[in-house]
Amino acid sequence: MAVPGSLRRQPANRGLVSHCTHHHIVVFLLTFFSYSLLHASRKTFSNVKVSISSQWTPSCLNSTAPELQPYELWNSSHLFPSAEEATLFLGTLDTIFLFSYAVGLFVSGIVGDRLNLRWVLSFGMCSSALVVFSFGTLTEWLHFYNKWFYCCLWVVNGLLQSTGWPCVVAVMGNWFGKAGRGFVFGLWSACASVGNILGAFLASCVLKYGYEYAFLVTASVQFAGGVIVFFGLLTSPKEVGLPELGADEDEVSVEEDANRPLMGSDDVDDDDRNYSIQAADNDEEPKAIGFFQACCLPGVVLYSLAYACLKLVNYSFFFWLPFYLSNNFGWKEAEADQLSIWYDVGGIIGGTIQGLISDVLQKRAPVLAVSLLFAVGSLFGYSRSPNSKPINAVIMAITGFFIGGPSNMISSAISADLGRQDVVKGSSEALATVTGIVDGTGSIGAAVGQYLVSLIQENLGWMWVFYFFILMTSSTILFISPLIVREMRMLLHERRLRMLAE
Repeated sequence: MAVPGSLRRQPANRGLVSHCTHHHIVVFLLTFFSYSLLHASRKTFSNVKVSISSQWTPSCLNSTAPELQPYELWNSSHLFPSAEEATLFLGTLDTIFLFSYAVGLFVSGIVGDRLNLRWVLSFGMCSSALVVFSFGTLTEWLHFYNKWFYCCLWVVNGLLQSTGWPCVVAVMGNWFGKAGRGFVFGLWSACASVGNILGAFLASCVLKYGYEYAFLVTASVQFAGGVIVFFGLLTSPKEVGLPELGADEDEVSVEEDANRPLMGSDDVDDDDRNYSIQAADNDEEPKAIGFFQACCLPGVVLYSLAYACLKLVNYSFFFWLPFYLSNNFGWKEAEADQLSIWYDVGGIIGGTIQGLISDVLQKRAPVLAVSLLFAVGSLFGYSRSPNSKPINAVIMAITGFFIGGPSNMISSAISADLGRQDVVKGSSEALATVTGIVDGTGSIGAAVGQYLVSLIQENLGWMWVFYFFILMTSSTILFISPLIVREMRMLLHERRLRMLAE
């Protein structure tokens, strides 16, 4: 008995290796470092908060010291009477950024599907660099300090930075097909962690000259990156005469089948695959689907809600982990910052390995489910970590592996899967919109989470914060449970068919 083409198990990386060109490598590197630079500017702001707080508050409270006149000139930078109020305002800026970033993701995805992705990404990088320069450097050089001006700039910065992720995921989705996508996107999604390290390095090199120079260096590098992207990024294989993925995947049965268990139904036959929102063989330029059409695509809403819960946990570690280590164990701030890197290391390894496993299985949801179940246990274990840096680092890396890994996979490989499933096959005009919806919903969860974490920690303590993380991780599993059940049934069905064929 012949095995159906949809059930032939083939190496996950066969299509990837056979179709990889130097154009694919250039696209991988350009999109990787473009988003790394966007993340570096965010990390720079986090790294210079102490310096900014010192600048915005009086440095001397000696009542016997002579008061310099005119008062407005010598004290114009003192926006707040105490460091606590300055820190609270800096936290408010974080929340403002996350909410504007979340709103911008929904809009940027739609814009990216209607305009040239290279233009949108380059505009976002260059414009964001100018805003960062104005926020941290220009205002200090001009000695202009105004809370409302800072808030407005950070709202604009969130909107501009939101152009990055939907565009880079869409470009990567155009170039890398289903075969090997989990591994490639798992490795590629380390760009955010690399950006965090890059931002910390750039800031530390020039911070001794003043925090304004940290913003200047970061903004200059980001602006230069935007220019390089504008002149060097190829958004689609057809720009250099290579076949698009829609046409190429029709000839590769493993890639055609790989889309089915994740998004399609069990009883869809090969003839029905020819009918889609946009025909693959249409010579006309495909029209971008609308926001509500994208929301109605199979799996989009479920993965968006799941990512809102998971990104809340992941970003809480990003924002609060150094503070937790310093506050809970009494370690120095510099030591806590260095130790927190192990969470990112675990996430990078987890995203790559879990993506590779999902390529081999040709299923995503079961891999996510297993990882998230282990994440619940690792969170419980980390909440009881002893006052030992080596042990803490090991458990932290394990936690990052099981939380950061699935987070990277949902935001990259799965978003690309959702934007290139059967109903939009042959067109890339849903990729950026779907990515914006998934990441935008996740960012809303992350923004709300920053407030909830501080509220829970202040009233109940750190142990209840970890219980909250466990609840959110369990909710992630709950939201994708219909997809887990469907894909597990597909795996069992394929296994039975193979046994009958033998």
